[in-house]
Amino acid sequence: MNTNTPTNPSDRHSMDNDPNRIPVEEFVPAEVSEIDLYQKREKIYTRKIEGFFQRIRTLTGWPLLMGYFLVPWLQWDGRQSVLFDLPARQFNILGLTFWPQDLTMLAWVLIISAFLLFTVTNFAGRVWCGFSCPQTVWTSIFMWIEQKVEGSRNQRIKLDSAPWSGQKFGKKLLKHSMWLAVAFYTGFTFVGYFTPIIDLSYGFFALSIHPWALFWIAFFTIATYGNAGWLREQVCMYMCPYARFQSAMFDPDTLIISYDKQRGEKRGSRKRNEQSADVGLGDCIDCQLCVQVCPTGIDIRDGLQYQCIGCALCVDACDSVMDKMHYPKGLIRYTTENTLNGKPSKILRPRLIGYVIALLVMCSLLTYRITARETIELSVLRDRQALYYQNEQGDIDNRYTLKVANKTQQAHQYQLSVSSPHPLSLLGSIKFQVLSGEVVDIPITLRANAQQALQASFAITFEAQRLDADNDIVSQESRFFAPTE
Repeated sequence: MNTNTPTNPSDRHSMDNDPNRIPVEEFVPAEVSEIDLYQKREKIYTRKIEGFFQRIRTLTGWPLLMGYFLVPWLQWDGRQSVLFDLPARQFNILGLTFWPQDLTMLAWVLIISAFLLFTVTNFAGRVWCGFSCPQTVWTSIFMWIEQKVEGSRNQRIKLDSAPWSGQKFGKKLLKHSMWLAVAFYTGFTFVGYFTPIIDLSYGFFALSIHPWALFWIAFFTIATYGNAGWLREQVCMYMCPYARFQSAMFDPDTLIISYDKQRGEKRGSRKRNEQSADVGLGDCIDCQLCVQVCPTGIDIRDGLQYQCIGCALCVDACDSVMDKMHYPKGLIRYTTENTLNGKPSKILRPRLIGYVIALLVMCSLLTYRITARETIELSVLRDRQALYYQNEQGDIDNRYTLKVANKTQQAHQYQLSVSSPHPLSLLGSIKFQVLSGEVVDIPITLRANAQQALQASFAITFEAQRLDADNDIVSQESRFFAPTE
């Protein structure tokens, strides 16, 4: 067979007119076809749905939301319950005060949060994203406002496609005004975690608010308004890195939202109460309801996709259709890859057990670190001008500056003492008061009698004790110097 392509135009023309020639069209696979990277975003109009998992989302999302808005207003021992006071370098959390030197605990908290996310993801997929992620919770609020103002899915589609009118302008204005109100209170509350929120409120209404506070309120207002009102699913699909590396924590026994193809195919419409086997179809009636309720606009029937946030809206939508058709629920459900393939599924597996053990160990260590942390901080600085001083009587003096920090939220009385292998006299303020969060400098002189036989250098230990708590004591080592023989 001659496979050479003719180069002569007349030969090529004769081949085109050959009645025995089979026409061949160029085929480009869909996965390598050209995609316009700058194509306009298609707005997603979600449909409202009720169901079991949506009630769970309400029970998980609303407490987190209310906690975010209410916690800064709560008082604890006369202070704001949660306040990250950066100018004072204090972090007050439910009666505990943390200082910059306690920031190692923040690393512990972040690591624990990461391992908790790994554990939940390995067990139940992106359930955090669908039920408790702030982006999901705030987007749900904005979508609820949109539905209340502009109506159902079909009404919103009709409204957006209609020409501008007074009614359309009024609805859009009301919706965006409500969005901005929620966004403003979100930004105001966030700044209230770093500035006393009561003072912030007085300053705002008295028009005496600090410019930086006003800037950050405006910044987070715009960020919330843009993320929850306009970007929505694009934050989850393109901006959040979790969607990209979640698969590294999945295994065949991870619970994921899946469509049961063996039961659902082949798709097709039919009359209510008509059994699938009687019409030669699967249980999926191809109603598209699972697509219409999806906040990211995907079709779960195409398989597991990184855009799926595990919100289970499609599960509730499909279950409602199965109820109406009198079919068993679970055509779309939380299940595992092994279960779908007819294999046994295990809850306990090595990776999940490892995550849980690591999580428990780190939580235990952090709890111990918080409960055992010292409420007094003591540092000792020696005099830099001389190792020792000798007076007219021959006594040996060493001078020190002790820095004592009160890491509690109340003022306390403290007492200094020193332990040494040789008798030493402590000259200076032995008892003193330190206010909450205050660091005081205490000049101290240690004196050794001239008649003592002293080593050239020996270790000593300073101790600071809180007078109203016998077990609250901190020590710091230093050295005493004397002349050599």
